[in-house]
Amino acid sequence: MDQHPEYTSGQETHGHSHANSRAVINRLSRAIGHLEMVKRMVEDGRDCNDILIQLAAVRSALHNTGKVILKDHLEHCIVDAVQTGDLESIEELNRAIDQFMK
Repeated sequence: MDQHPEYTSGQETHGHSHANSRAVINRLSRAIGHLEMVKRMVEDGRDCNDILIQLAAVRSALHNTGKVILKDHLEHCIVDAVQTGDLESIEELNRAIDQFMK
């Protein structure tokens, strides 16, 4: 399991290990690289169709990264929340899903 620095969601600090942290970081790094490429394409006056296709790839990469995070959260954090009766964590997950699915 990879350790990751604590991150915050809302007011809470969430500081424990997740099995997919390294994979998420790698996916985000690739998405950032693709987004930088889109910026260069716009700066260089590249064809709009090519830019739109590249933007779709960035959006897909971010969406898939979100799915990895969600699955990891369900398998670890929410399982723990259910076992301890932590209804607030489940409500926070529902709010996060609402935002993610917009």
